[in-house]
Amino acid sequence: MDNINLPLILSLGVLITGIIWLYDIVFLARPRRKKIAAVNAQFKRDESNKTDTEKADAEKAESTPDEGLYQQAIGQASREPVLVEYSKSFFPVLLLVFVVRSFLVEPFQIPSGSMEPTLDIGDFILVNKYAYGVRLPVINKQIIPVSKPERGDVMVFFPPHLPDTYYIKRVIGLPGDKVEYINHKLTVNGEAISEELQAVLPAGQPQFRLTQETIGEHEFTARKYLRPGRYSVRGTWVVPEGHYFMMGDNRDNSFDSRGWDDPFVPEKNIVGKAVVIWMHWESLLSLPSFDRAGSID
Repeated sequence: MDNINLPLILSLGVLITGIIWLYDIVFLARPRRKKIAAVNAQFKRDESNKTDTEKADAEKAESTPDEGLYQQAIGQASREPVLVEYSKSFFPVLLLVFVVRSFLVEPFQIPSGSMEPTLDIGDFILVNKYAYGVRLPVINKQIIPVSKPERGDVMVFFPPHLPDTYYIKRVIGLPGDKVEYINHKLTVNGEAISEELQAVLPAGQPQFRLTQETIGEHEFTARKYLRPGRYSVRGTWVVPEGHYFMMGDNRDNSFDSRGWDDPFVPEKNIVGKAVVIWMHWESLLSLPSFDRAGSID
């Protein structure tokens, strides 16, 4: 998944625009108010002591040349520096996006086929950022625990070998689990994961089979090629405390815990739980589709 450091960019954007706005309130706004008061005094526009009749008479006089000079003078007196104007416009928007993206949900686009057929290239998904605990943006430190990942969850995280790159895989092993993957057979703590053959495709020239698997409370379809591929890694792993073992649903085309030098994802690298597909859009030359919209199991 994309590795642009958006949390850092958003944090800096909120910080910079907020500081500029605050600086304007503390240091720049007062001189502007004095200039506005001086213009009002010059044109005798102190509205605070006028009666309703006097205010109505002033409104009738707006079309006079004097009114045009007044509007020009008041506009110049109240004019904000361009940087302040832009900061006031962007700060509320950036703050809203920052809060939603950092603590509630975050959108991602799937760039690879490692989770096919569950997630296709071009799927746009939403990730629940608080499902596994509220974390501080940028440093990703948990401040409020909520729950722990469960077997079968589809999780976004930073892999140990690429700590700045988003990955998405399925949680297979929890802390303390013994995971085995031999001849396409997945076993956790000595118990084979149940699977049911769905199809062998393509018809006539079969290359892979689709199997329905059940892990925890999740039922999903896994893809397994008939001939082993470069990621058809077999082996046995014991998950240490505070870590997780991850695998893609496209079992022979997923670079995951089976192939990493350090196979386990630490809790501090967790980003969130993938919960829903909301759109599919492969490229700018294609039309977006909502046929795949729905929850992620």
